[in-house]
Amino acid sequence: MKLSIVRKSVILAACLAAAVATSTVVSTAASQSFSVTLTGGQQVPPVNTPATGTAELIYDPTTRVLTWNVTCSELSGPATMAHFHGPAAPGKNAPPVIWLSPKGSSVEMPIKGEATLTPEQAQQFSAGEWYINVHTQTHQAGEIRGQVTPPK
Repeated sequence: MKLSIVRKSVILAACLAAAVATSTVVSTAASQSFSVTLTGGQQVPPVNTPATGTAELIYDPTTRVLTWNVTCSELSGPATMAHFHGPAAPGKNAPPVIWLSPKGSSVEMPIKGEATLTPEQAQQFSAGEWYINVHTQTHQAGEIRGQVTPPK
């Protein structure tokens, strides 16, 4: 009888451990990590600049949480604003959707943040209809830009 209780306890513990491990893998697998390259050539109209940037994005479609880490180099001056814009296809412009740094504040590099997208924003984002734009005093409409194309 004692052996049966011990055996059942061991089996229960193994099942619980497997369930926890499976749920961790499932939630981790849902997130998408990818990079976006920002250049002056992607601006509309294109900007002749040596500036470049990279946005490291993590998006979880289950929670609709988007996290970003944007770095830039060789901008013509300090970044004055940075946003996600959309909806827009490459070569088209659209209004800002999400500010990457607090509105009205100086932009600190790297630009880090997170937002929970609305269902409509999540659909546009997942469809590749957003871009990232970094503005400077010299290029007030944006110095560098990168189309956000999430992995499928």
